[in-house]
Amino acid sequence: MTKEITVRLKPGRDKSAKRFHPWIFSGAIARVNGAPEPGAIAVVLDSKGGFVARGYFNAHSQIQVRLLTWDEGERVDDSWWGKRLDEAVARRTSLDLDRETSAFRLVNAEADLLPGLIVDRYGEYLVIQALTAGAQKIKPVLVDHLVASLRPKGIFERSEARALKLEGLQTSSGILYGTEPPLLVEIKEGGFRFLVNLKGGQKTGFFLDQRVNRRAVARYAAGRSVLDCFAHTGAFSVYSGGGGAESVMRVEVSEDAHVLGLENLKLNGLEHLDRDSVLGDAFEVLRELRDRGRKFDLILLDPPKFAHTRSALERAARGYKDINLLSLKLLNPGGVLATFSCSGAVSSGFFEDILAAAATDAGRPVQIIERLSNAPDHPVLLSFPESNYLKGVICRVF
Repeated sequence: MTKEITVRLKPGRDKSAKRFHPWIFSGAIARVNGAPEPGAIAVVLDSKGGFVARGYFNAHSQIQVRLLTWDEGERVDDSWWGKRLDEAVARRTSLDLDRETSAFRLVNAEADLLPGLIVDRYGEYLVIQALTAGAQKIKPVLVDHLVASLRPKGIFERSEARALKLEGLQTSSGILYGTEPPLLVEIKEGGFRFLVNLKGGQKTGFFLDQRVNRRAVARYAAGRSVLDCFAHTGAFSVYSGGGGAESVMRVEVSEDAHVLGLENLKLNGLEHLDRDSVLGDAFEVLRELRDRGRKFDLILLDPPKFAHTRSALERAARGYKDINLLSLKLLNPGGVLATFSCSGAVSSGFFEDILAAAATDAGRPVQIIERLSNAPDHPVLLSFPESNYLKGVICRVF
């Protein structure tokens, strides 16, 4: 029998792991027996040699072990991965998502106790992100199991360069099984239709985590003039139009996404609402609109991640404050601001502190009327606060 790889932790560095946090950083490790290859399964021991958990190891990453099971008797083999996949999919089945959408998340990485692995469904296609050495190593087993259990038309990989670089790996992208998806795949969501670029769109093609929040924002759209900043492919614009908006102005810096946003409005018979939309940087456009004295009744801010790490928090805070301050100045009295941060390093409390500072500088009282988070197919693991990355608020401005 092959001897198991063991990772011995330093004294006092086992607390978070015993509380089911799935990451062990290099600084917590006292020693590793042997020289395990990236993705190899290792047993994690406390400083006295007691069992803590099993996970996969990667010496090239700052997060050297990602924990998979805290059951000493549970072996991590091919059948284990299949069982975990089946459990994640079953949890989505219980949400009854098929009634409202044909696109949703099946596996949410650490939050589903499958670190580094994301699987999204877009109708007949699956899109995978295997973002760690361990997920890459077991990828063939995962694909075989997904094919056998879900029978997709095709499985496409979109493993990102930045995440894999941190793991000491190269970008991995392309067809893994079946038929390659067309350039644009049509999905349904909330009674609307959307065209999605699975091969080149943001994340896996669509911001699936905002599904519930799009519906929430649409409740405030009736009769209002809407400014949708960082509009991407126009999902919030479509929902706003469907909610009865009087007009929608989109601002998006990517030409491909901007064009697709108009196509999505057309697909839903809402293109007549699209007025003065701009291909450009939202920071610059907001300043131009302020200088021109433009006013709106509903403004949407769904920017990309400003802070990838805690070291970037100060710069991110300046960016969030800037766009929210400008937006508050553009709103009519009684107007609504729906604003989001997808930066995991930015806590909900810190984000609201930034908004409060922006409101003070704008000289306007602001009410929070709703707090928003990830859609339920993007669950938050309590022992892993990093999974609570998406936070948003809907505010009323006096």
